[in-house]
Amino acid sequence: MIHKRHYMALICSLALALFHTFLTHAAEKYQAPQDISFTATIDDSTQKYILMLPEGFDSNKHHSLMIALHGHGSDRWQFINSKYLECKAACDVAIKYNMIFVSPDYRAKTSWMGPKAEADVVQIITDLKKAYQIDNVILVGASMGGSSSLTFSALHPDLIHGVASLNGTANHLSYEKFQEAIQSSFGGTKQEIPEEYKRRSAEYWPEQFTMPIAFTTGGKDTVVPPDSVSRLAAIVAKLNKHSLHIHRPETGHTTSYEDSYAAYDYVCKIVLAP
Repeated sequence: MIHKRHYMALICSLALALFHTFLTHAAEKYQAPQDISFTATIDDSTQKYILMLPEGFDSNKHHSLMIALHGHGSDRWQFINSKYLECKAACDVAIKYNMIFVSPDYRAKTSWMGPKAEADVVQIITDLKKAYQIDNVILVGASMGGSSSLTFSALHPDLIHGVASLNGTANHLSYEKFQEAIQSSFGGTKQEIPEEYKRRSAEYWPEQFTMPIAFTTGGKDTVVPPDSVSRLAAIVAKLNKHSLHIHRPETGHTTSYEDSYAAYDYVCKIVLAP
């Protein structure tokens, strides 16, 4: 007879093994990651992003592009190497739709999509469209990446065909966490440059979100409280029939694999529908 403690340990081991199997399976659907360096036009600095092309990629065929923005404290490798389920779900959905997958540094581990990060992402999209036949661009991210995906999409709705934001903020004027990093990224405090903070706060620009969009929020999230995104989602739902808000009152600063997959897939399914 197996002791309950040993039984639970066995279950955990099996679950971990299955998870690593899923990651390996996902990696096999893509060619080896390419660590790309480029010279940023905004300041001539060297910046980087990860590029993954689907296995059997044909440059003569049209593809869609998924750009995944990492969270605070991470870098361009987070979506490639991370065990976070939000990251795995993004890769799995990209694989499902045979998408080119890109994850940029967008300036720093503590970026928050300031002006230079914004310019870098515009440049990456422009360069990739010149190199490949890209029809659609889907922008996704979680936490800082979720916040930044909303900021960038509000600023450049002409470049983004779909966006999924997981556990982000939509209002930098009211958000109080990580202020030192945000000030460095934005170029000053919210008292010094309030218009810049407003410009990068998606909540003030709901009319920009005409593309399919998905949000996830957790009711107990104290790292990035859900209030601003919930308000934005409610307004966007009145303006855009292709919007989805998955809110879990019992969760904190995390989105399950199932909800992450559902958010990414919702957007991709609509944008990439034949």
